[in-house]
Amino acid sequence: MMQIAHYLGKDGEILEGVIVGDEIEEISGLDPMLKGGRRVGGKRKLSQVQLMPWGMGRKIVLVGKNYVDHAKELASDVPKEPLLSMKPTTGLIGHGQAIVLPPSSVSKEVHHEAEMAVIIGKRLRRASEAECAKAVAGVTCLNDVTARDIQRAEGQWTRAKGFDTFCPVGPWVSVGLDWSHLRVQCRVNGQIRQDGNTKDQVFPVPRLLAFICAGMTLEPGDVVTTGTPAGVGPIKAGDSVEIEVEGAGVLRNEVRAE
Repeated sequence: MMQIAHYLGKDGEILEGVIVGDEIEEISGLDPMLKGGRRVGGKRKLSQVQLMPWGMGRKIVLVGKNYVDHAKELASDVPKEPLLSMKPTTGLIGHGQAIVLPPSSVSKEVHHEAEMAVIIGKRLRRASEAECAKAVAGVTCLNDVTARDIQRAEGQWTRAKGFDTFCPVGPWVSVGLDWSHLRVQCRVNGQIRQDGNTKDQVFPVPRLLAFICAGMTLEPGDVVTTGTPAGVGPIKAGDSVEIEVEGAGVLRNEVRAE
């Protein structure tokens, strides 16, 4: 297994690196499936770099109610087909960056949603489930931050999930994980709020990708979420939110008011 991260270089450029212990080493020449490439040196301590989110300039496709227990906690039926929405790239932030709450006059109830996300490595258009499974380049953590009061009031998801900073992704992408059986957790201030497993998804990853690409071409670098387990709940200014996907690291973000 290998972990690949995007990070800011000393001159402000975005670099790719491989995680080696508590360091990151610059690499170049990775193919879209995050294979190949060569190490070009330039090791730096992880604690000294700003990790950047995956998905910059790409599509971020969301999947809703993909765990039975989460659908129940929303007093909703389990969908017969995947429910889709999208986040704008302006919502992207990386590990260690702040989730900024909108003014209370706009939303008074913002929730965390821990999710495993997959990174697409091959172009998918009307592809079979088997082809889709082979197109997963890697796995990362994603927090599908949601203004729940807006979602309830409007009956659709785009604005509720589309605020700036509402899409933390990271800390890196893990290549080589079996994404069909991974533990997914959210901790707020060290307390476990969500604790699920991807084996309990209503629609597994290949089914999700085949459904999406039947109408929307997926391209290398696109990010696709896979739903959140039960336990979603509010976050407030001053909270520390951690999303952990087994084998894919811990995504940590502080929450602050605008």
